[in-house]
Amino acid sequence: MSISGEGKVVCVSGANGFIASWIVKFLLLRGYTVKGTVRDPNDPKKVEHLYKLEGAKERLQLIKADLLQEGSFDSAVEGCEGVFHTASPCFTETKDPQSQSVKRVVFTSSSTTVLLNGRPKTPEVIVDETWFSLPDLCAKYAEYNTLAEEGAWKFAKENNIDLVTIIPGMVIGPLLQPTLNFSAALIFNLINGAKTFPNFCRGFINVKDVANAHIQAFEISSANGRYCLVESVEHYSDVVRILHHLYPMLQLPLRCADDKPFMPKYQFSKEKAKTLGFDQFIPLDVSLKEAVESLKEKKFINF
Repeated sequence: MSISGEGKVVCVSGANGFIASWIVKFLLLRGYTVKGTVRDPNDPKKVEHLYKLEGAKERLQLIKADLLQEGSFDSAVEGCEGVFHTASPCFTETKDPQSQSVKRVVFTSSSTTVLLNGRPKTPEVIVDETWFSLPDLCAKYAEYNTLAEEGAWKFAKENNIDLVTIIPGMVIGPLLQPTLNFSAALIFNLINGAKTFPNFCRGFINVKDVANAHIQAFEISSANGRYCLVESVEHYSDVVRILHHLYPMLQLPLRCADDKPFMPKYQFSKEKAKTLGFDQFIPLDVSLKEAVESLKEKKFINF
């Protein structure tokens, strides 16, 4: 079972991001002291939502750091027991790569690092943590994620760092930050005048489950390796159907973007995630409702 973070100091890189903001929120609620890195700690649009979190006044320190500048992370990691590396993933060469206090690094990866390996995806296929994408089959973003995770493992091995990677599907749910991130923008576009939906399947997962999984991966000493996190794989037609059921008044796209047969669904294994304490994830309809309500609350949409 999880332990209290009282008296413990951890670092969250890219602390103002969609997933990272939730990690910071849950860490503070568990009593941790959090050192968060952001590119510009003086931009209220980037950091105000973090300073409003419960416990932030007492136990949150935001530090200016840029991943591309060597040494800019040193002071952030100093004295930390754990590092949650959610920021744009790249590891630079460094002469002294670890603070002696760091016991474990939890790295945010992406399901693009397991899916793109040329293996067929059909309803009976179960994707799991042993799958690795092949960079030459990846589009730019996916190739970047794949090489970043590979680089993280290489770096961890060379520097004797205890690394755990979290591999979520498309992360959706409520926003803490005031800006649209990639997944929120996808839902925003579907409910804001899109004429068609993509002929595509995605694995979906709630941001709160992803944030909690990061913390569990740090707190549970036996946690190791990679963890896939996907509640369900759905076609965009299913997403539209769920949204229509939740919000019948919305003008949602009725047609698929092409006339081809729908891309088949496949499955993601949940077995390893269970060892982090997840017997079940937040269901997709709840995640979609939370995402839409959050878009309304932040005045991106109005109905």
